[in-house]
Amino acid sequence: MSHRPLSLPARLCLLSWDTARREAGEPARPAPVVRAGALADLAQRGLLLDDEGIATPRDLDSRTGDAVLDGLLELVSESCPHSWRTWVTLRAGHTLDAVREHLVAEGVLRAERRRVLGVFPSVEHVLADTARVDALHREARAVVDGPAPPETVPPKAATAVVLAGAAGLLPGADERRVEALARRAAAPAPALDGILRSLRTALTASAPAARSRRTEVAAGGASGPGDT
Repeated sequence: MSHRPLSLPARLCLLSWDTARREAGEPARPAPVVRAGALADLAQRGLLLDDEGIATPRDLDSRTGDAVLDGLLELVSESCPHSWRTWVTLRAGHTLDAVREHLVAEGVLRAERRRVLGVFPSVEHVLADTARVDALHREARAVVDGPAPPETVPPKAATAVVLAGAAGLLPGADERRVEALARRAAAPAPALDGILRSLRTALTASAPAARSRRTEVAAGGASGPGDT
């Protein structure tokens, strides 16, 4: 079965799922890495520019045709200026919600309505296409562990791996390989190097607990319930 290519934030949303532990439910704190993916995508398209560390829209009328990316462009345009690092977490749930809606429409996720304590309405997202998520994980590991020279990896694939690694989603990745892939991700434009470094720094700071837990699981340690 063929699938439409996933956007960078959608790919990172799915990479945050650990299918071996899917009984734990949705991944904890995926919003920062999803937002970082959307920021990187817009920067690679030249629609978000770097102005001395500030994420700045190229103009007020640009659109991509992607609801997730256009929603973020609108948010940045209508907000006070902020750094790339700030935007990784600032109102990041808006981008995550939009990506989830897209993935539900694509049939990769399924939204299940529930009631917390039997009273408060809530929506929980569960995997509807585990095979596709497993395939994404295999592709990411092939990029970060495989023999292909970094300069032959498509920039968007390199970006996904670099941001996933910073968020702790690819434990055990060789740091020299990741840095080479980061250079490949930044190849389309000189300014991307500084932007990606800012995004990676923000992700490294945003989810230390998640990184620690995934490292334990990769090493064969005990795995507990999802983060709170």
